[in-house]
Amino acid sequence: MVALTRDDVARLAALARIELGDAELDHLAPQLDLILESVGRVTEAPLDGVPPTSHPVPLTNVFRADQTRPSFPVQALLAGAPASEDDRFRVPRILDEEA
Repeated sequence: MVALTRDDVARLAALARIELGDAELDHLAPQLDLILESVGRVTEAPLDGVPPTSHPVPLTNVFRADQTRPSFPVQALLAGAPASEDDRFRVPRILDEEA
């Protein structure tokens, strides 16, 4: 594997529109090189007989089943509203369009 150079980091920074000074480039180049080397080691893992997965353990649905049940009475909900009309909350119009 070819080592990531200071010039490579400068080019990546320019592409990402990130301004890096000389000290930052000198500091980041070895760090990014080490990160890329570590990620490259993943290809060395023995994967024969291992099926592709998205999670290490099976996932189960944690949601409850939908059940209909009685709702609150409309008048009780509208009792605390500043204004209501036709069993609905009345609010100021925010669009200039006609309904």
